[in-house]
Amino acid sequence: MSTSKAARTPADPVDAIIDQWAVVRPDLDTAAMEVFGRVFRLSRAMGDRMEKTYAPLGISRGEFDVLATLRRSGAPYALSPRQLSATLMLTTGGMTGRLDKLERAGLLRRSPDPHDRRALQVTLTDKGLALVDEAVGAGLAVQTEALSSLDEGQAGQLADLLRQLLAGAGRTSR
Repeated sequence: MSTSKAARTPADPVDAIIDQWAVVRPDLDTAAMEVFGRVFRLSRAMGDRMEKTYAPLGISRGEFDVLATLRRSGAPYALSPRQLSATLMLTTGGMTGRLDKLERAGLLRRSPDPHDRRALQVTLTDKGLALVDEAVGAGLAVQTEALSSLDEGQAGQLADLLRQLLAGAGRTSR
């Protein structure tokens, strides 16, 4: 897989790992390791950058995810805690902690669901709406800058390939 990598880009830490495996286990096909090693490292690096981007706004990546999910839901920017938990793949306990912190900060409010007295509704406040709009802009700027080493065609191709890979990974669970 990586026969032409040196001609395009300098070696990276994953190349060193692949080279080590080639010495001690030359029988291994490490093509998948080349891809996923980079995906994992990229995810970690970008996760760290996003945390640093959101920190001056007083929120974490996880809290951004809650606010962004409410924002994407459209006006009136309200969902049930259960809907939020399902969308974000969080336990109800994990969601409660995030909601508590965001509510104390005045970024959202919990109120009785007008359609079901037994349920709650979580709604962005005006302050939360303004903050998430600022945060999404700041986050996209960081992500766009990270993609700047690719041209538009390459970025689109990468997005398509990752979409295909993600779909395949979901089908191949054991």
